[in-house]
Amino acid sequence: MVTHSLAKLSLEASGDLLWMEDVPSSVAPLVKGLSPEEFAARNDLVLALPDRIQAIPDGTATAPKQTSWTTSASRTEIKFDSGLIDQGLDMISEGLDTLKNMAHDMNEEMDRQVPLMDEIDSKVDRAAADLKNTNVRLKDTVNQLRSSRNFCIDIVLLCIILGIAAYLYNVLKK
Repeated sequence: MVTHSLAKLSLEASGDLLWMEDVPSSVAPLVKGLSPEEFAARNDLVLALPDRIQAIPDGTATAPKQTSWTTSASRTEIKFDSGLIDQGLDMISEGLDTLKNMAHDMNEEMDRQVPLMDEIDSKVDRAAADLKNTNVRLKDTVNQLRSSRNFCIDIVLLCIILGIAAYLYNVLKK
């Protein structure tokens, strides 16, 4: 990415305002407004880029790598605006400080919430245990009410109710 940007700066600084990345041949017909000659010329510029990229000094004392490409004269016109870089780094630093403060605040809030959540969890566990005990007691109570001895009482009461209903039917029928 840095090499790409530096090569682009190098081309602009040298007066060549053309910049075209290597376009695959399958995409070449989609490039509108270029004649085959212009496309070939731009391709030649793209092929010459490795020479120009290798010619850019990187600030190290080591000798440049020798490749099969021919190297051109080194470019000393490229200057970095350290003030602009410092401003960018200051903005990044401020953003990181803000994120750090937000993370710290979130951590404090979590520390406050954990005991409350533990208390709620224990209360829910107690309520679930009480509900289970209540259900067991209710089941036992229902079983006692509907036991076999109460079944006989239910049949006698049902017969009495049917007798009263038959009497009322006969009285009202006359």
